[in-house]
Amino acid sequence: MPSSGPFCTARHAGYPEPMVNLTRIYTRTGDAGRTRLSNNEETAKTDPRVEAYGCTDETNSALGVALALGPDEKLREALVLIQNELFDVGADLSNPVVANPEWEPLRVVQSSIDRLERWCDEFGEPLPNLRSFILPGGCPLAAQLHIARSLARRAERRAWEAVEAFGPEDERAEPHGGVSLLAVKYLNRLSDLLFTMARYANLVAGHDEVLWLPGGERNAAHAEQVAAARPAHRSAGAQ
Repeated sequence: MPSSGPFCTARHAGYPEPMVNLTRIYTRTGDAGRTRLSNNEETAKTDPRVEAYGCTDETNSALGVALALGPDEKLREALVLIQNELFDVGADLSNPVVANPEWEPLRVVQSSIDRLERWCDEFGEPLPNLRSFILPGGCPLAAQLHIARSLARRAERRAWEAVEAFGPEDERAEPHGGVSLLAVKYLNRLSDLLFTMARYANLVAGHDEVLWLPGGERNAAHAEQVAAARPAHRSAGAQ
């Protein structure tokens, strides 16, 4: 994730030094509503790029809770890798795309998106076909993965707002360069995968999925329950 001021130093890939060197957490540079992107460019904290990588960080934090809930080994290994890749996504979104950069920036690559799609297939293979939309819930792990899914969707929406403001990967975009579309694509595939993972978590836990019952069906079922209960109430009153 980006940082501001001289207290965070990013190194070019291939250097022996660590990628990040944090010597102090607080910098006071954001007290006036300003921050810096990964290219050290100053911008407002309301910049849609800042909002996009901030929402990506929220998604990552939600996945940390999911990991704390004790997923099985297959799910744990995938989530740990995704957490690391979300840092790549945040770094990508915070670094405007420009022609001929002085240093090669950290970018999301297509192979990471391809892996998310393979995981969608692998985690979805043992699942039953959906008979209805499902409500967020079930076992605690599934419920938390649904939270992460919805946060990933929000991060994607914010990223598209950044694309609208600054252009898609176009070095001619004004004023500060474009937004990497692969980073946005990663967030889209991730939300799909987290939906599948939530279903998988319920399957492993032996927990039934919570199916959506549309309003008309809910009302009809309620009316039937009330009608069925009325004779019993009258009989009880007559006794």
